[in-house]
Amino acid sequence: FFFFFFFFIDFERMSSRRFWTGGNWKMNPVTKQAIGDLAKAWESAEVKDVDVVIGAPSVFVDYARQVLRKDFAVAVQNTYKVEKGAFTGEISPQMALEVGATWSILGHSERRHIFGESDELIREKVAYALECGLNVVACVGEVLEEREANETMAVVERQLSAIAAGVKNWENVVVAYEPVWAIGTGKTASPAQAQEVCENIRGWLANNVSSEVAQGTRIVYGGSVKIANCKDLASQADIDGFLVGGASLKDDFPQIMNANN
Repeated sequence: FFFFFFFFIDFERMSSRRFWTGGNWKMNPVTKQAIGDLAKAWESAEVKDVDVVIGAPSVFVDYARQVLRKDFAVAVQNTYKVEKGAFTGEISPQMALEVGATWSILGHSERRHIFGESDELIREKVAYALECGLNVVACVGEVLEEREANETMAVVERQLSAIAAGVKNWENVVVAYEPVWAIGTGKTASPAQAQEVCENIRGWLANNVSSEVAQGTRIVYGGSVKIANCKDLASQADIDGFLVGGASLKDDFPQIMNANN
């Protein structure tokens, strides 16, 4: 009875979080034609019991919203911390909403490590995006040197702490754990490795925000997710979906969307 009770509680906790799959197209594709082709390929795919969000390049967000099926949401891959001004190359949450985006991907490792975004800037951007009515995919993750030095959770907790300082309502946030060493490298954290960190993230939320937020917040994995490994990853108790890079630019991406089925 004791085992059954805790299994039941765990099952209830898992089932309360709807599966979530995001496609982060990054700086791809380079033509509207390619987006239209993907939209056609996915149009008739049976996708059920999952929230799907497609992160298109900002110049294509309006077009992506027009051609993608209506049960898929569209994200921008970055938003700045203010509405407007002399910030060459940036876009604001208001601009994103104006062209049909309802999500913003913030804190991605490529923004942190290529463009030098700090924890503090990411906190400000998360806070402002949420204030403006966007949902946020808040990304955390360690580089290879940090993992090898057993610093994974110290890094992730530092990043989480900054993000949490900008969040008032966690219902509009998905946390994406993306080990930097697995992004675009072909290397994937094993299901056990990914589960361990996602479980620790949930524990951090329980200890530092609330048990309700920990139980309700969707924590997803990103890092060379593909058809071959998605079902094993999706079967882990604390992995509630994926943020997918290269595989989200393929006709068979719906197979990953349905990994929980």
